Amino acid sequence: MTFTGPVSPPLSRRTLIKTAAATAAALVFPAPLSACRIKGAVHGVDPSRARLAEWTRVLQTEGVSRSESGFGGQAIRVGELAVGTPYEPYTLESYVRSGGSPLQEPLILSLTRFDCVTLVEACLAVARVADEGNSSWERFGREVERMRYREGRRRGYASRLHYFSEWIADGAKRGLVEDMGRELGGAEDARPLRFMTENRTKYLALTHENVFREIAAIERRLDGHPRRVIPTKRIPQVVERIETGDVLGFATEISGLDVTHAAFAYRDRDDTLRVLHAPLSGGVVEVTRATLPEYVAAIRRSTGILVARPLRG
Repeated sequence: MTFTGPVSPPLSRRTLIKTAAATAAALVFPAPLSACRIKGAVHGVDPSRARLAEWTRVLQTEGVSRSESGFGGQAIRVGELAVGTPYEPYTLESYVRSGGSPLQEPLILSLTRFDCVTLVEACLAVARVADEGNSSWERFGREVERMRYREGRRRGYASRLHYFSEWIADGAKRGLVEDMGRELGGAEDARPLRFMTENRTKYLALTHENVFREIAAIERRLDGHPRRVIPTKRIPQVVERIETGDVLGFATEISGLDVTHAAFAYRDRDDTLRVLHAPLSGGVVEVTRATLPEYVAAIRRSTGILVARPLRG
């Protein structure tokens, strides 16, 4: 596939510091389907639904939805179609900020605004509905829901997979992704995840005592499930084994946190591995000018990457 949209250079150190803080909150920040909220609908016109119809049509017309080159390639095609779409942080927190109860989280969907994780979820969901030939908004919502929530079941705020390493692990258990950490020689990271509870004031939902206790219990359960991180210095050695469309989590040494950003691996027309993502810096979905090893090396306090291969599920 070819890419014709804008690209960007590696993030500056100052920007990366800001991105780490904001994206960390988004990853460990971010809803009943009947309570679905659509971002972007104006005067009865729903641009997100229009995009779903158009993007699935493109995949089906181009034959991408039946491609045998790997499911990740289908998600990447959706990502290419999304290039230029605005970045919007904390969209999954909007209902709490508006006074909603974190005990019952609505499913918030958009194809016109993304943060880093919602872009990954949306691209995979569109690819799946196109592949099965059912491009209804309800089916799209269900695909997002089963990725976003523990065991695919949405209850309250605490049922969301806030830590991206658990997003990968939970998806791997249910056949949505394959965790590539061991195969790619990832090093074990067994540090306890406590970022949310140790930074309680950053999360409005955690002012609710029951939600805070639930999150604390989840963090403790994750102690027995270390992550496998491909160290930054090892990435150039495994670049050829990372496929376009593989999901990336950018690991960090920040205390209590696993990942500060999520994205797709992207192979351009020259087979160079880059990053397709929704960054805070730049403000729109883009493909980096930097290669994946260069991009990771430029991130302050980065320790490497988590890699998950999307499956048809």
